[in-house]
Amino acid sequence: MAVREIRRLIRLESYQGDNNEKTLGQRMMANDNTEIDSIQTNSLVLSEAQRILILIVAFLGWMFAGTQMSINGIVHFPAAVNLLGPENSGDAGKWAGLLVCAFLFGAAAGGYVFGWVGDRFGRAKAMAISIACYSIFSFLSTLSPNVEIFWVLRFITCMGIGGMWPNGMALIQEAWPNTAKPILAGILGTSANVGIMLFSLWCMFKDVNTDDWHWTLQAGGLPILLAIFTWFCVPESPSWLAEQHGESNGDENVDPVTLGEVFNSKNALLTFIGIVLAFVPLFGGWGVANWANYWAAEYDQQSMTKAVDTGMESEAESEAESDTEVAQAASKKTSTNLKAEANFHRAWPGSISSLLGGALAFYLGRRFSYALLCVLAFACTQFLYALPDPTHADFLFWVKWLGFFSGFFFGWLPLCLPEMFDTRIRSTGSGVSFNFGRIIVGVLIIATSWGLKELFEGRYDTVGRICGFMYLLGIVAVLMIPKSKAIDDESAAVAES
Repeated sequence: MAVREIRRLIRLESYQGDNNEKTLGQRMMANDNTEIDSIQTNSLVLSEAQRILILIVAFLGWMFAGTQMSINGIVHFPAAVNLLGPENSGDAGKWAGLLVCAFLFGAAAGGYVFGWVGDRFGRAKAMAISIACYSIFSFLSTLSPNVEIFWVLRFITCMGIGGMWPNGMALIQEAWPNTAKPILAGILGTSANVGIMLFSLWCMFKDVNTDDWHWTLQAGGLPILLAIFTWFCVPESPSWLAEQHGESNGDENVDPVTLGEVFNSKNALLTFIGIVLAFVPLFGGWGVANWANYWAAEYDQQSMTKAVDTGMESEAESEAESDTEVAQAASKKTSTNLKAEANFHRAWPGSISSLLGGALAFYLGRRFSYALLCVLAFACTQFLYALPDPTHADFLFWVKWLGFFSGFFFGWLPLCLPEMFDTRIRSTGSGVSFNFGRIIVGVLIIATSWGLKELFEGRYDTVGRICGFMYLLGIVAVLMIPKSKAIDDESAAVAES
């Protein structure tokens, strides 16, 4: 068709004379460019089935990452006891804290590295590599001969977790139209909580102890099937493909994306604000709410000790079993599952609220909604850690509300972080923002773990209540977000409605 049009214009030119030469050239170029642009546009538009496929795979990828997060909270302590052996089991608490830091530091490194891979080589491929990373190394962790190797393998496992979030988030944001983004951000945000909730529920019925913890990490290797499917079947982001086409056919001075680009003079302030905005809810989860898990675990340990003593007294009276058999039976099965219950009751309300986090940000505004959530989450921490002990009737009540309000953040972040960065560095900027906050969290957890014993006399409630004040930092950070076109458009849309 383009050739026929050119011939038609040439025939017309013979009747118009030399004065129309410029018009002919313009018309030829306009027709050719229109046809080329049409072909390119059609090739970059995803079908509804492709968009749904991207949503399902990203949801599952982040949900299975959530099961790995739940493993970090439930499995690490008994695994450390087992790998250290009876002679060094007293160091299990220290190693459990170090393993949490392996998760935080590994996720931060993975967000940076795999976020760059997503910007450079494609979101879908980077997402597949991230899923494969946490699946393969989760399984390999079961073969650890000692706790040091276990730490290294968990670090690499968590790099995959860190890489999954920015690439899945960027792929969804760029594949779907703007009108769908608030609810899609909530869907992605809630998927990790679904994974945490399901794994916690599993552990409430199948005990995890020092002799039977390997099955959890073996189950964590199953998503390798999802990674293979993602590599071969999930389409690439249209925006990313358009960006690559522009770089290859447009300005020759455009350089490839580099790891340091998010920290240059143009992007440094946005990256810093993004890190703080992500740090606050991350610290709220791992550095504030997680102390409730340890508080509950301490009660579980005390209950187990009582069970051992009761069992030994019963044996002395009935002589039905030996002291050793009763002690072993009690040690292999915890008499209470308060830690798993706390994890579950924090996760299921968060699964609901994170689904609504994007919509909340859209209707109340980015800044106001984030600041409001900071205030509400802070209030919950103060009520929770004011209780005398985790057996109090209101313990799980406040755990649920803390999980509910903190869950909104993880629907807010997938919507609001990507729009802070250009398409060119969207995965890297979002990954750095979300995961570099983990580095700060890890450092603070090490500090608070030391202070727990030295300054707070082992009082989990005291350190949790003090750490809860970190939510107030989020109010300051969110007010520093520069007014962007996305936020201005959103405010106008809300005002019109």
